[in-house]
Amino acid sequence: MGNAFSFAWEDTLIIWLQAHMGAAGSALASFFSMFGEELLLIMVLGFFYWCYDKELGKLLGRNICVVIVLNPMMKNIALRLRPYMVNPEIQCLKPVDASADIMNLAAQGYSFPSGHSSNAAATYGTIGHWYRKTWVRILAVVIPLLVGISRFCLGVHYPTDVLLGWLLGVVIIFFTPWFIGKFKSRRVPYLILLAAMLPGWFYCKSNDFYTGYGMTVGFFLADLFEENYVRFQNTRIWWKIILRVVGGVVIFLALNTVFTLPFPPEFLESSSFAAYLIRALRFAVILFVDIALYPLLFDRLGKKSGHTGLP
Repeated sequence: MGNAFSFAWEDTLIIWLQAHMGAAGSALASFFSMFGEELLLIMVLGFFYWCYDKELGKLLGRNICVVIVLNPMMKNIALRLRPYMVNPEIQCLKPVDASADIMNLAAQGYSFPSGHSSNAAATYGTIGHWYRKTWVRILAVVIPLLVGISRFCLGVHYPTDVLLGWLLGVVIIFFTPWFIGKFKSRRVPYLILLAAMLPGWFYCKSNDFYTGYGMTVGFFLADLFEENYVRFQNTRIWWKIILRVVGGVVIFLALNTVFTLPFPPEFLESSSFAAYLIRALRFAVILFVDIALYPLLFDRLGKKSGHTGLP
């Protein structure tokens, strides 16, 4: 079930682009689309948090968490079907979940606004706003721009989905730190944000909300735990950066696989409350391990190596 609405020019533009961009254009659009996907965002977050600038990493984490929950909450209100679901002339060149049927709304999610566009705007925009260097700010604009354009080239979003996605991401860049900064302790705003997201449990019927809510719970808890009990140090040494990022990504992927093993695929793909709860718990634990517990290894391994702060 969903709503089919669009401006006539949107369908015309998507059909024209898909007819003219060819295989090379499709591959290029798929490449740019990756910059708004979960795995690459984890790598970007991990690079700054685990390695280069922990404070920016925490800010990125907060902004990403808010946007990946708010976006599907909005999607499940609008219930806008993706372009290829409505118009047979539009091809789905890169589904959100390649393992599921392209018409499965729970797996593929709704269309409005674009999650990739809001993710990219919030992530790279936060980096550009933090560093304020010309070349960083250029990339902070160009990358979300390319991500957004790629989404309607691939037939999975309308241009208006992308426009609102960009706007949402930009708003989050300023709203989240402003709101959290109103409180002396982050515990209170974290609880308020999680409470404000709770209504999604009563009406959201797509997996992305429950993935996002779980990741948000895990990150918020991990942030507080790290500040009180871990306090790891960043590194600027290239091989240590590679080890930390690769290790964190491997842990993320491995835990995600391990935690799905006890459950049959039919259950995990169902739209039951139990399946949604398991999904949220799964991602909460994964984020907590990656953000709070994984950094405990950094200094311990360094001491065994005879140096401080390794790897």
